[in-house]
Amino acid sequence: MKNDDGISSQAYLLLDYTQRLNRHRDERRAVHIHLSRLKPQNRREQHIRVAVNTFEDLVTQFDGQIFSLGNNDLVFICKSATITNIDAAVRKLRFLFSEDPLTQAPADQQVDPFCTWYDIQQQYPEFLALAEKLNDEELEREKQLATTAQETAQTQSADARQSMSPEQLGKLEEFLARSDLSSVIRRQPICAVVGENPPQAVFRELYVSIMDLASTVLPDVNLTGNPWLFQHLTQTLDVRMLKHLSKADDSELFSSISINLNISTVMSPDFLVFDSSLRTGSRGTIVIELQPADVFSNFNAFMFARDFLREKGYRVCLDGISVSLFEFIDRKRLGLDLVKLFWAPEIGETTNAARRDLIRTQINELGRSRIILSHCDTPSSVRVGQELGISLYQGRYIDKVLHGARSEAPIPRPQRRRRTTAR
Repeated sequence: MKNDDGISSQAYLLLDYTQRLNRHRDERRAVHIHLSRLKPQNRREQHIRVAVNTFEDLVTQFDGQIFSLGNNDLVFICKSATITNIDAAVRKLRFLFSEDPLTQAPADQQVDPFCTWYDIQQQYPEFLALAEKLNDEELEREKQLATTAQETAQTQSADARQSMSPEQLGKLEEFLARSDLSSVIRRQPICAVVGENPPQAVFRELYVSIMDLASTVLPDVNLTGNPWLFQHLTQTLDVRMLKHLSKADDSELFSSISINLNISTVMSPDFLVFDSSLRTGSRGTIVIELQPADVFSNFNAFMFARDFLREKGYRVCLDGISVSLFEFIDRKRLGLDLVKLFWAPEIGETTNAARRDLIRTQINELGRSRIILSHCDTPSSVRVGQELGISLYQGRYIDKVLHGARSEAPIPRPQRRRRTTAR
């Protein structure tokens, strides 16, 4: 297997080397270092580079080979070295990553989660199976990366519209000031899914459809193209949404809903006006969703807004969490009621077992009933979520099932979210 530059992957080289060892097994040993199981902050590029260099002397001294795999694991193979010789390097790695839970396993644990040893003379079939497995995983990882790159390129080429200018933003805000938002406000349910039972709506997210807004006012403009102007636009939309809700006659709008707001909006007079318009007891059925970039860019402001909301009786949700950020979220310490995790292919069945275990552990720590798996556009996303213990879901597939269209075909991801990574 070669990458786009024509260079064979380390997993393929490991497999090729292992196959050639079939006739040269004598005195060969190997150790598989499971660096992929480390916390993400402990397996950055510089950490892996130091780990590889730890085996440099052994490579020279014992006719060794070191393979640094795409998932960050290391496999070291050598001839005529004793376990003591190799373990000296392994102990250095344990010390290097001593703060990571992976290296803190109990001494009496039968299986060492940090590394696996092989006597190739006696265990060649097992080691060959390992090399084949690692190569298969690398092939799958390369396919995922290629698919993601292709989807990104298609998205970028599909949106050739110009970015919004300050003048166009002013035009749009003038339109919003005198317009009724009803035509561009959408509702999407967040549902509980238990076993094979149909989804049961728990509450609904109200949002402004950016696509419909753009097509109405500025059809040739990409509203999210300029992140700073889009940020300003979201603040204007917050105010218009709150005013719309304050004047709405639809009683359902005040029953089990969520709205996505900037922290600055929560602390504004407009929110106080909205709050005063609510019926007694209705605040407990309203979820305020906040964006990670907004939360972590001014953490003191977030804590103040969070305490204010919870004292009033609202529930607080951290929206837009990617799987890469998921491991770093401590819901209880942040004082959150809910966390919304975006579905991504890496959560699915192609993820290696260690990665899936980390995700499952984090789900248990956050609270299974406190996580919403959003962007669920296919049946498999819900199935994988259930396997991980998640019970709340949001997405196009859920909408389809809820409305009786039980299609098993993948549903395209919509471009309708009011919030984007431009936030």
